[in-house]
Amino acid sequence: MLEVDHLVTGYGGVPVLHDVSLTLSTGEIVGLLGANNAGKTTLINSLSGMYAPMSGRIRFEGQDVTAMSPKQRVEIGIIQVPEGRLVFPDMSVRENLLLGGINARARAHRPRQMDHVLELFPRLQERLGQKAGTLSGGEQQMLAIGRALMAEAKLLMLDEPSLGLSPLFVQYIFGIIDRLHAEGLSILLIEQNLNLTLRHAQRCYVLERGKVAVEGASDVVKDDPRTRRAYLGL
Repeated sequence: MLEVDHLVTGYGGVPVLHDVSLTLSTGEIVGLLGANNAGKTTLINSLSGMYAPMSGRIRFEGQDVTAMSPKQRVEIGIIQVPEGRLVFPDMSVRENLLLGGINARARAHRPRQMDHVLELFPRLQERLGQKAGTLSGGEQQMLAIGRALMAEAKLLMLDEPSLGLSPLFVQYIFGIIDRLHAEGLSILLIEQNLNLTLRHAQRCYVLERGKVAVEGASDVVKDDPRTRRAYLGL
């Protein structure tokens, strides 16, 4: 489904990602691990179209999307849930969700998708008229994921979904991730929590200073001493 070939991305002419290649198959959860400043968010923003690569190619469902705008990528199903959730605080929960389904492909299916989101997140049903900025952090994460699902994501990219959440909410959110995976959704999981990612992803890539240091099945990555070095900087 997703193929990233020898991607180089940076800022002001200075590369941050160096020759990064990865793949993600339909219906797979792939984890992206690494310490702070390893390049994880730069990579996900490159996949979303926010940063133009210096070199390399990105393909999605066999189509070269390297030069596509963020809007065009959303319309073909590449959807990011950003770090920090970034809901629209002065808009209601309902309005945030409806905005998620505004692209041309998803617009006609908003009622169906709304039913699905509210079935996944009953708490959002209770708060449809409430301003998003008044929700708790866990509720805002539910809303951010729900908004992405409203866009009819084919590839859901989650950037640090556990950040700032209580253990109870983390458990709940990752239960939803497992359910979405069981429904066939493809997921790229960017998460600093090593053990959490290894429990839920089938395969993982570990970034170190903008390069892929380790890749493979989660149990292999877990036992690779290079993972400890790249993740902990040891």
